[in-house]
Amino acid sequence: MPDPRFFEDLGPVTLGELAGLTGAAPLGPEAAGRRVSRVAVLAHAGSDSITFLADRKYASALAGAGAGACFLPTGSEALAPEGCVVLSVANPHAAYALAAQRLHRPREGGGERVAADARLEAGVVLGPGAVVGPAAQIGRDTRIGANAVIGPGVAIGRDCDIGPGATIGFALVGDRVRILAGARIGEPGFGATAGPKGLIDIPQLGRVIIQDGVSIGANTTVDRGAYDDTVIGENTKIDNLVQIAHNVRVGRNCVMAAHTGISGSVAIGDGAQFGGRAGVADHVTIGAGARVGAAAGVMKDIPAGETWGGMPARPIRHWLKETAWLARMANRRGGQNA
Repeated sequence: MPDPRFFEDLGPVTLGELAGLTGAAPLGPEAAGRRVSRVAVLAHAGSDSITFLADRKYASALAGAGAGACFLPTGSEALAPEGCVVLSVANPHAAYALAAQRLHRPREGGGERVAADARLEAGVVLGPGAVVGPAAQIGRDTRIGANAVIGPGVAIGRDCDIGPGATIGFALVGDRVRILAGARIGEPGFGATAGPKGLIDIPQLGRVIIQDGVSIGANTTVDRGAYDDTVIGENTKIDNLVQIAHNVRVGRNCVMAAHTGISGSVAIGDGAQFGGRAGVADHVTIGAGARVGAAAGVMKDIPAGETWGGMPARPIRHWLKETAWLARMANRRGGQNA
């Protein structure tokens, strides 16, 4: 369920209310009176939650989820297991988003510079204009730069450096972490779907987990998870102006040069390296020790230990051979074979 340090629960709510809110088919009296307390994806659904299924290929996951209720596409009611109340809708993803907005709300910061219930250990240094939100925790000898904002519930470890103007929310940060000026940690990732009156935002209910020894460059953005957490592994080094989207999981000892862009739900193994302006499409897996060349565009999985380049990215030797061949063809007179 959404971490209560960062999200306020607004439930429970009856399924009848959610049916009316989302435009679902009317429920019988018994089903309409049942209550749920949270939204959850299939992997985390329980009897007190409502989930959704938009693609039939995940029907087996629904069968084993144990969810109390589920939004299903109209005509797919038979996919629901016994005991799961079905709310039939045209767009299950949109219905899930509306239910999430009804059941959960991000906690707001107070009006104080340092909240009364914030916990700061010995040796913490706050720069001019720095703000520390309610229930935040900051470890010993950590330095918070001028005008930085530490959001409600955020936990930061010991001996960290948070640069001027950085903002950190919905995040758990380890020891010896460096987050440079202007970085944005824990903002909502990009997600929208078609609602009954146009596009609606999908609530981002996950967190950012930053492990020990990580460095994050100036003006880099690490989005919080949409459903699960965004995780940056121990001792990973991230340059300036990097974008890491929601649900990304970065391994230990990885390196990302400036302007790298990682799309949502990418999994990156330990020791992977990215050249400047590399880009990775969503739901791709980058194997441990893989290397992605500068300005490469990765559209599919890269096996562990391989080096890829180009757009679309492919194994580096193939890309170099193709580039050399094209150069030879372009230099031939009139572009014709000799």
